[in-house]
Amino acid sequence: MPKNLVIVESPAKAKTIEKFLGKDYKVESSYGHIADLPQKELGVDVENDFQPKYVVNSDKKSVVSKLNKAAKSSDTVWLASDEDREGEAIAWHLYDELKLDDTKTKRIVFSEITKPAIQKAIENPRGINYNLVNAQKARRVLDRLVGYELSPVLWRKVKGGLSAGRVQSVSVRLIVEREREIRDFKTKTFYKVEAQFKTQAGSSFKARLPKRFDAFEKAKAFLEQCVDAHFKVADLDKKPAQKKPAPPFTTSTLQQEAARKLYFPVGKTMSMAQRLYEAGHITYMRTDSVNLSNQARAGAEAEITSAYGKKYHQSRNYKGKSKGAQEAHEAIRPTDFSKHEVPAERDQQRLYELIWKRAIASQMSNAQLERTNVKIKADKHQETFVAKGEMIKFDGFLKVYLESKDEEDEEQAGMLPKIMTGDQLDPIAIESTQGFTRPPSRYTEASLVKKLEELGIGRPSTYAPTISTIQNRKYIEKSNIEGQKRPYKKLILKNNQIKEKTLPETTGADKGKLIPTDVGMVVNDFLVNHFEGILDYNFTAKLEQNFDEIAQGEEKWTEVIQDFYNKFHPNVEDVAKNAEREVGERILGEDPKTGKPVSARLGKYGPMVQIGSVEDDEKPKFAGLRPNQTLNSITFEEAMDLFKLPKHLGEYKGEKVEANVGRYGPYIRFGKKFASIPKGEDPLEINYDRAVEIIKAKEKADEPIYFYKGEGVQKGKGRFGPFLKWDGMFINVNKKYDFENLSEADIIELIDDKIQKEKDKLIHHWEDEGIKVEKARWGRFKVSQGKTKIELPKSTDAKALTLEEVKAMLEKKKPKKTKRKTKSKSRSKSAKK
Repeated sequence: MPKNLVIVESPAKAKTIEKFLGKDYKVESSYGHIADLPQKELGVDVENDFQPKYVVNSDKKSVVSKLNKAAKSSDTVWLASDEDREGEAIAWHLYDELKLDDTKTKRIVFSEITKPAIQKAIENPRGINYNLVNAQKARRVLDRLVGYELSPVLWRKVKGGLSAGRVQSVSVRLIVEREREIRDFKTKTFYKVEAQFKTQAGSSFKARLPKRFDAFEKAKAFLEQCVDAHFKVADLDKKPAQKKPAPPFTTSTLQQEAARKLYFPVGKTMSMAQRLYEAGHITYMRTDSVNLSNQARAGAEAEITSAYGKKYHQSRNYKGKSKGAQEAHEAIRPTDFSKHEVPAERDQQRLYELIWKRAIASQMSNAQLERTNVKIKADKHQETFVAKGEMIKFDGFLKVYLESKDEEDEEQAGMLPKIMTGDQLDPIAIESTQGFTRPPSRYTEASLVKKLEELGIGRPSTYAPTISTIQNRKYIEKSNIEGQKRPYKKLILKNNQIKEKTLPETTGADKGKLIPTDVGMVVNDFLVNHFEGILDYNFTAKLEQNFDEIAQGEEKWTEVIQDFYNKFHPNVEDVAKNAEREVGERILGEDPKTGKPVSARLGKYGPMVQIGSVEDDEKPKFAGLRPNQTLNSITFEEAMDLFKLPKHLGEYKGEKVEANVGRYGPYIRFGKKFASIPKGEDPLEINYDRAVEIIKAKEKADEPIYFYKGEGVQKGKGRFGPFLKWDGMFINVNKKYDFENLSEADIIELIDDKIQKEKDKLIHHWEDEGIKVEKARWGRFKVSQGKTKIELPKSTDAKALTLEEVKAMLEKKKPKKTKRKTKSKSRSKSAKK
C-alpha cells in the first residue's frame, strides 16, 4: 500500500492530482461532505451552546469505511479539500470521523490543480483552521434554526409543504418587490427627436435632440419650426479618452458575464467552472478576490508580449470592492496563459475562453480613444442637436475583450464624417417618435447575483444554490410573457413636409427573467409582516459580516448564534400562537346568482378562486387558476369563467366528453383518455365538433406505426424530443434518423439497441422476486422491486450485492402501515365529512 493517503472532495479532482504525485501517494475522494446535520430532526442542542449533532448519512457510510481502512494502512493522511469554509469543514469532519492521529495528519491547500501548486502544498502543510470551521458551523447552525423553526409556522399559517431559508427568503423578497414596482409603474409618454444630416461632401450621420417633448402637439410644433431651417455645425469638441480593462473574474462577476455573453444559468456556470478547475485548467472558482499572483502576472506578460507585442502589456494590481473579500486568494484565471483553449466539451471551452480573455485583458494596455462631440444649431429655433463619435486610436485590451453590461446604453457613439465648425448641413430627415417610460427590469439570474453582492448578502459559494433552491421550491419561475401590441405615433419631416404615421410595436414581452409565483408572493408577505428582522437586507448583510469575523477569529460563533436566537425564537413562538392565516385573498366581486363573495386566494393545492366562504352554511365552490393566471391579476370575469369548467360537450363512442384545464394546461377528456388542447385555443370556446377533431387527432397519433414481436410501436414527441414507445419502453430517436419517415429497419434497430442497453445496465435480476439491480445516472446503481426504487451510493460495489442484502434494503425502504396511521386517516376522513 502507498505510504501517503490524499483525500479530496471529488473523484475528478482526485484523478487530476494523482497524475502529479508519485507511487507513494494514493488519492481518494470523500464525495463532498461526509457528515452533516440529521435530516429528520433539528440536530442542534439549543441548551448546550448550540452544539451541532453531526451524523454520517447512510449514502456515505461505505465511503467513510473505505477511507478509514485506507487511512489506517497509511503513514500520513493529507487532507486536501478546498481552501474555503466548506472545504475546511470537510477536512475537519474527515479528521473527526476517521479519528485521525495528529502526528500523521496534515492539511494542505492550493488554488490551482497543477504540478507546481500540488508540490508546493505538500512542502507547506498546515493544521486545520478552526476559525474557518467555526464560520461554516455558524452558518449551517443558524440556517438550520431558521429553516426548522420557520417552516412549521408556514405549514400552519400559509400552506403545507412550504419551507423558508435565510438568504433564499431575502432573494425572493427582492424579486417580489421588483415585481410590485413593475405592476405599480405608471407609464408616461414622451417624444424623442432624431435627425439625419448630410455634409457638403455628401457624407451622412445621425444626431439627436437631448430634450424630450411630453406631448404630441409640442413635438409637432418643434418640427414645424424646422421647416425651411438652415443647420450648421456650431461647435466641435475633440478630446482624447481611454478605456481601462475590467479586473479578472470573481465568482460573482463570472456568473454575471457568463449569463450575458454565453446565456448560461448561474448553476451551469458553476458546474462548468468546477470541471475546468478539477481538470487543472483554471484556478479555484469560488473566490471574491480580484488579485493575481506575481507568478500569474508574469505568465500573462509573457503571453501578451509573445502574442500581441510589448506595447500591449501593462501590469496591474486590482483591489476588490466586496466586503469581507479574502485578498489572500486569487481571482479566477487560467493556470497556463499560453493555452488559449483547452480540450473539453463545447460549453467548458466557451467558459474557459471567457475566463482566459478576461484575465489576459486585465494585464493589457488601456485602449486609447478620440471622442468627438458635435453641436448643431438652426436659424429658426434655439434647440441644439448633438452627435457623438468615437474613434479608436490604439485598441489595447479591446483587441481581446470588452465587458458586457446588463442594460446597454441607448445612445451608442458611432463614427462621424470629417466636419468642421461652421460647416453647413442639409437635413435629410427629422423624425419625432413617440416613446413610453419603462418600468424597472425584472431580475435575471445574473442581475440578482449582482444585487445580492451589492447588499453584502451571501457569499460566492451561496449564489448558485440559492437561486436553484427558490426555483425548485416554486417561489419564483422564469418568465415567458408574450407581450401585447400597442400603437405609437411618428412624425417625419422630409423635403420640408411633415407626415404622421401610426405604427404597431410589441410591449411587455419578457422571457427568461425571474418572476415570483403566487405562492412566493404570499409566503414573502407573511414573512415580511411577521419576521421583518430576518428579511431585513441590512440585518442579513450584518450576519455575513459576523461570519467573516468568526472566520478571522474576532468573534465566538456561539455568541453570534445566541444573540440571534434570543430575538428570533420568541418571535417564532408569538407568530405561531397569534398570527392569522395568510392566503393572499383578493375579493373580486359578488356571484350574481347567489350574492356570495367571489375571491381569489391560495388554497391547499395552490392558487384558486372560490364562491362563498367557510362561514356559509353551504360549502364554498372552488376552481383552480389556469397556468397563465395569477392571484394579483385575475379579473372577476375570468374567475367566473373558471366555474364553467369542466364543460360537458356530449358523448363520443359511448364515453363522456368534456373540456377542462389542468396542471399542464387545457385538455379534452373522453372516458379515461386525455388530449391536450392546442396552444391558443380557449377550452370555454371549444364545441363538440372541435373536441372530436382533437380526439381523433390524438387517436391517430396513438395508433401503432408498426408491430414488433406482437407489440404495437407508437411514436410521439415529448419534452426531451421525439420518441418511440414499445412494450412499456420509451426509446429516444436521435437526429441520425428521419423521425417523420422511419423505415421498418430503423424501428427494429432502435428497439434492439434499447433492449441491448437495458441488458447492459442490468447487474442482477432475481425474476422470481421481481428484483433488479441496474445502472442508474451519474455512475450510480439502483435497486427496484415494483414501484419501490432505491438509488445506491456511488461507492457501492453493485456486483457483489447478494439477494439477502438487497431484500434488506427494500424492506427498510417500504413504508410500514401502523394502526396509528389508520386512525389518523379515518379521523381526517370524518373531518372532511
